[in-house]
Amino acid sequence: MPVPSNKAVKDLFDGLLGRDVAVANGPAVDPAAPLRPSTAVYVDDRNELSAVVLMDFPLTAYVGAALGLVPAGGAKAAIEDREISPALHENAYELLNVLAGVLNECSDEHQRLHTVHRPGEVVPADVAPWTIAPGPRTDLALEVKGYGRGHLSIISALGA
Repeated sequence: MPVPSNKAVKDLFDGLLGRDVAVANGPAVDPAAPLRPSTAVYVDDRNELSAVVLMDFPLTAYVGAALGLVPAGGAKAAIEDREISPALHENAYELLNVLAGVLNECSDEHQRLHTVHRPGEVVPADVAPWTIAPGPRTDLALEVKGYGRGHLSIISALGA
């Protein structure tokens, strides 16, 4: 399976955030949602697209705040203001960077984070179709204890 298991995602989030994160199957992250998601692009050793990960706006805020030890009110304010601060984005970026290790565990291909497009940034034309690709993918609902709920979609482009 070229996408990680729910347990692998949970273990990563629990470990990095230092708090319990509930992970369950959920709906796909909508790349066209009014509050746009963060879009992470991963590449293989040939610099070819290998995976795309969408983290919805609320999860971006909650992860960024939890990782930076910012109170939950800071994440909720970012959601209300419809703006992810540079500090919250940097923290979410770090989690997405470490997620490359989880992607590597479920694939024979070495993958690394290439870039993370902030919520609202235009996603390149070669990446955009992958944000709605039918599979292989996993769509998850996550709840970061003490912060809130959000969604994560992991789409593999390997073998495409």
